[in-house]
Amino acid sequence: MNIEGKKELLGIWIGKNEGSKFWMQVVTELKNRGVEQIYVACVDGLKGFPEAINSIFPKTTVQLCIVHMVRNSVKYVSYKDLKLVTADLKAVYSAISYF
Repeated sequence: MNIEGKKELLGIWIGKNEGSKFWMQVVTELKNRGVEQIYVACVDGLKGFPEAINSIFPKTTVQLCIVHMVRNSVKYVSYKDLKLVTADLKAVYSAISYF
């Protein structure tokens, strides 16, 4: 998403694995193609990605995507409490601000 809030596809890459070498090539290519800064990267726990992106774009905040955060949270919840907990989590992740 750009600074104006518009989604832009920056590319599609195919690799044999998702290691740091692969991600370093991807973020280096983005930089070489004119991407000036990436402020937030939402990922699903990609190995090597945080180190790669922070070496090229040091101001980037890397965070786990909401789907994976919720999945990680509810795996510790009993089935009988699942509906209530997921409703409470939705209130948290859909909040406009944490203040």
